[in-house]
Amino acid sequence: MPARTSASARRRRQVGLGALRSLASAIVLVAFYYLLPLDHLAGVPLAVILVVGLLVLLAVTGWQLRRVVRARYPAIRAGEALATTVPLFLLLFASVYFAMARASPANFNTHSLTRTDSLYFTVTTFSTVGYGDITPVSQGARLVVTARMILDPLVLGLDIRVFVGAVQLGRQQTPQATGPGMPGRAATTARRWYVVTAWRISPNSVDQSDTGGRSSKQVRKGDGSHDRGGG
Repeated sequence: MPARTSASARRRRQVGLGALRSLASAIVLVAFYYLLPLDHLAGVPLAVILVVGLLVLLAVTGWQLRRVVRARYPAIRAGEALATTVPLFLLLFASVYFAMARASPANFNTHSLTRTDSLYFTVTTFSTVGYGDITPVSQGARLVVTARMILDPLVLGLDIRVFVGAVQLGRQQTPQATGPGMPGRAATTARRWYVVTAWRISPNSVDQSDTGGRSSKQVRKGDGSHDRGGG
């Protein structure tokens, strides 16, 4: 009972730390969005911005998958990964909208989109609210917004599916502990194999941990007396 209580408390602590790390990651990403010199992207071709941004998103997702598989608590790490990749996806397109508005004010009905306007428009379309106060006007802007609306459920669904698979793989690779300070099933099996092998090689050796201080000769002698008594 104390071991289960300690493991449960440790898991709750990891959940709390995971939530704090997720919040910190989202805050850092939003801070980068407001601090990076996105005004210089106005002269960069839109296709280049999208390709580079999606490659960065794929790289971050791959890195997060490795962390999930190797984590001691894969489910908690997967939650942190989703809290990083989804905001990164939204901020990527918010940056694209901001750059498009800077490149040509005719792309949106609002002539000058601020960073907050771009982020607001991205979140409202992602949540399928769409108040209609900001709308794409040019053909290029409408194509980009349409592509992003198609990518929204795909990216979110694929992210969840991939990270769930990583959680399952991580749980298979992580040895299940039997309690704090106690070996897992694999370690216990290996230790038993070692004891049996050592006894066969040197039956007169003393195994203090498994025979309670008695020599293996005494153990065999006791076993023999039981056998004779039973016969």
